[in-house]
Amino acid sequence: MSTLICGSIAYDNIMVFHDRFKNHILPDQIHILNVAFLVPEMRREFGGCAGNIAYNLSLLGGDPLIMATVGDDADSYLLRMDDLNLSRTHVRRIAGSFTAQAFITTDLDDNQITAFHPGAMSFSHLNQVAEAKSATLGIVAPDGRDGMLQHARDFSLAGVPFIFDPGQGLPMFSGDDLMGFMKLADYACFNDYEAQMACERTGRTLEQLAEEVKALIVTRGGEGSHIYAGGQRYEIPCVKADELIDPTGCGDAYRAGLLYGISAGWDWQQTGRLAAVMGAIKIAHRGGQNHRPSRNEIGERFARAFGNTPW
Repeated sequence: MSTLICGSIAYDNIMVFHDRFKNHILPDQIHILNVAFLVPEMRREFGGCAGNIAYNLSLLGGDPLIMATVGDDADSYLLRMDDLNLSRTHVRRIAGSFTAQAFITTDLDDNQITAFHPGAMSFSHLNQVAEAKSATLGIVAPDGRDGMLQHARDFSLAGVPFIFDPGQGLPMFSGDDLMGFMKLADYACFNDYEAQMACERTGRTLEQLAEEVKALIVTRGGEGSHIYAGGQRYEIPCVKADELIDPTGCGDAYRAGLLYGISAGWDWQQTGRLAAVMGAIKIAHRGGQNHRPSRNEIGERFARAFGNTPW
């Protein structure tokens, strides 16, 4: 059974400024801001929500299919997918465009200035869910606005259950848009900030939003997560990480755990716990795809946290 992951493929360009932004930005001159930061440290990571979720789901032994759009500069990412045995059958190259990418500059206080170029992601609506005939489960992750709307409709028409996961794309949608997604989706997942924004835009409480889907998942960082399902709220504890290195991609790792548990038919406690384990493993590594635990190691980590093995 394949899981179709509709979302972004992106490069994350991460730079470190060995000083503090506040030392170089004059508050009384903010209206004519013109600054340059020397960044001797720079690295490029493979990222994007679809890429990260698929990477983590493959670590679990799942069968992810990525549906995304990339640009002329995607060769290194596509070669990586081949090396990882991740199918790129449904990855479309958009000629004359760049692959989506973020340019992130961090200072010594961990403040960040980020610029994001969507590039080929803006053409994600050209992909059709119906092309992935083997998919039995899906997720609509952050992507181009038109693509997210299209893929949610496609999943519903095809009768394929899916998670609505708007992430950082949530501000693109009105309250009516969000309710439309919730009525089409089988599951929805937000972090706590996104959940609050969804409530404000729709005029509903979390409990009311949860009534629209089989399960509503709200991640809460170091405070764990809540899963609203069947009129209950399941408390999922945070799993202690070996180190707190980089939160980039932790949410995607968590979602891979959700997808695995749903596909395997697990209950929500077990599913949420696996998702929490995946997030804890990821946060101890830089970037979204540099952790490399074996499936057995993931199982051992689960057993240390919860006293039983997941498989």
